[in-house]
Amino acid sequence: MSEKSRTDRHVSAETITGVLKRVIAENGRNHIRGYAFAIFCLVVVAGSTAFTAWIMEAVVNEAFANRRADLVAWICGAILIAFILRGFATYGQAVTLSKIGNNIVANYQRRLYSHLMSLSVGFFSEARSARLAAQINQNINGIRDVLNMTVTSIARDFLTLIALIGVMISKDPLLTAIVFLVAPPLLLGLRYVSKRLKSATRESVVINSHVLGAIQETIQGISIVKAFTMEDQLRSKVETIIDQAEKRSNRIARLSERTAPMTETFAGVAIASVLGYSAYQAIYGGVLPGAFFAFIAALLMAYDPARRLARLQVQMERAVVNARMIYEILDIEPHQRDKPDAKPLAVTQATIEFRDVSFSYANGGKSILNGVSFIAEGGRTTALVGPSGAGKSTVISLIPRFYDPASGQILIDGQDIANVTKQSLRNNLAYVSQQPYLFEGTIRDNIRYGRPEASDAEVEEAARLAYAHDFILDQPQGYETPVGENGVTLSGGQRQRLSIARALVRNAPILLLDEATSALDTESEQAVQKALEHAMSGRTVVVIAHRLSTVVNADKIIVMQSGTVAEEGTHDILAGRIDGLYARLHNLQAPGVPMQENEKEAGE
Repeated sequence: MSEKSRTDRHVSAETITGVLKRVIAENGRNHIRGYAFAIFCLVVVAGSTAFTAWIMEAVVNEAFANRRADLVAWICGAILIAFILRGFATYGQAVTLSKIGNNIVANYQRRLYSHLMSLSVGFFSEARSARLAAQINQNINGIRDVLNMTVTSIARDFLTLIALIGVMISKDPLLTAIVFLVAPPLLLGLRYVSKRLKSATRESVVINSHVLGAIQETIQGISIVKAFTMEDQLRSKVETIIDQAEKRSNRIARLSERTAPMTETFAGVAIASVLGYSAYQAIYGGVLPGAFFAFIAALLMAYDPARRLARLQVQMERAVVNARMIYEILDIEPHQRDKPDAKPLAVTQATIEFRDVSFSYANGGKSILNGVSFIAEGGRTTALVGPSGAGKSTVISLIPRFYDPASGQILIDGQDIANVTKQSLRNNLAYVSQQPYLFEGTIRDNIRYGRPEASDAEVEEAARLAYAHDFILDQPQGYETPVGENGVTLSGGQRQRLSIARALVRNAPILLLDEATSALDTESEQAVQKALEHAMSGRTVVVIAHRLSTVVNADKIIVMQSGTVAEEGTHDILAGRIDGLYARLHNLQAPGVPMQENEKEAGE
C-alpha cells in the first residue's frame, strides 16, 4: 500500500462517515439478508406505531363522540393486530441484530488476533501487552455499535418519526409547523455537545486502558509486589489513574446527558403549545376532538424516536471513537512481510553464518551489534559468552527473524534468511528462551505446541529427554494436569524443563538456547544438561552460555563484548590466552558458579 493510500485511509477514518463507510464495506455484504430482515421488522414497527396514532381520531370521534357501536369491534381489533405485529417485529429485529452484532465482534476478534500474530516482536516490545489487551477489550464493540445504531436509527427511529410526522400533517398542518419552529436551536445545541464529546471519549478510553493494564500487571507480578512491599506505591499509582478515569467518565456523563434537558425542553414547549391550541379550538371552535387527539398521540409517540435521533450523533461519536481505535491497530503495517519472491528455506547442513551484521532496536538508536561475523557449523554447538549487554541475546533473536539487522546478512546453508519465508525458517528452528512461558492448557498440550502432529508417545519421549517425565507423573493428573496461568502451579525449573521438552519434540535441525538452564538448580541443571547433550547430537546448536559446563562442551565459543566478536575458538584455546577476555571470565568463575555473577568485574 502506498503512503498516499494509507494517508487517505487515515483521513477518511477521522470522520463518522469515513468509519461508517469502512464498517459497511467490510461487513454489509456478509449480513445483507439479516439486515434486510431486521429492516423489514423495523419498518413494521414504524408502520404499526404510526397506525396506532392515526386511528386515535376514529376512536375518539366514532366511539365516543358519534357513539358508533358497530365500529368499536373493528377499531379494537385493528389496534390489537397492530400491537401484536409490533411485538413480533420488535422481537425479530432485536434477535437478528444481536446475532449479527455478535458475529461481527467475533470476526473482528479473529482479525485482530491474526493481525497481531503477523506483527513483529519489535511491536510488542514497544507496546504494553496488558494495556493493548485492555484497549482491544474496551473498543471491540464499537464496530458492532456503529452498524446497529445506523440500522435501528434509519429503519426504526427515522421511519417511525417520518410516519408520525405524516400523521401529524394529515391531522393539522398548522400545529405541525408550530412544533418544528423550536427544532433548529435543539439541533445546534446537540451538534455542539457531540463535538466536545469526541475528544473526551478518546481520552476516557485511553485512561481506562491504563487502569486495566495496571491492574493486570499487578496481578501477574503479585509475588514481586508482595516481596518488595510495593502495595502502597502501586496503590497510589493506580488510584491516581483511576481518579483521572473517573473525572473523564464524569465529564462524558455531563456532556452526554446535556441532551436530556435540551430534548425535554423542546418536548415540553411543543406539547404545551399543541394542547393549548387544541383546547382553544375545541372550546371556542366546536371542532371534534378526534383529530387533535390523534395529533397529540402522534406527537407523544414521536417524542421517543426524535429523542433517540437527537442523541444519535452523540452516541455515534462514542462508538466511532472505539471503532477508530480498533482500526488503528488493524492498520499497523507488519514490518517483516515475506518478500514477493521469497522461497522456502532448504536446510541441508544447517550451517549458520553472520556476515558483518549490525543492529539497533530503534532507528538512530544505540547500536547493539557492530559488524558481527562468525560461522556456526552445521551439526555442531556454538556457544555465545560475554559480559551482560554484549549482544548475545540479540544474536539469538536475529536468527528466527524476531528482528531484522540494520545491515549485513544472516545465512543458513548459504541462503539469506531475509529472502526466505518466515514460516519455513521457523519450522526449522527450535527455541528455548531464558524466561520459560507456558500457555493455558495441560502439560501435554504445552509440550505438543512444539509439533502439533506429535503423538502421545513422542510427547512423553521428549519429556523423558528433558528429565521432566518423573515430575509430570507426580502431578495430580499426570500429563493432563492444567498448568495454570503461565505455569503458576509449577516451579521455575519445572517450567523450563517443559519448555525444553517443547523444543525437543519439534525435532528441528537448528536448536537455539537462550540461557536455557538459567532457571534451574544445580541438580536439575545436571539432568537437563544430559538431556541437552542428547538433543544437540546431529543438530546445529547456538547457545548462550550461562554456566561453565555448557562452555566446556561447545565445539566453538564466540566471545562477545560491546556488540562485537572479541574472540572465538574452543575452550582449551581461549582459556590458554592469558590476556584474553574469555580467560578472565574463566579464571573469575569457580566451577559451578554462574558466569553472570562476575560479568561486571570481567567487563571492567
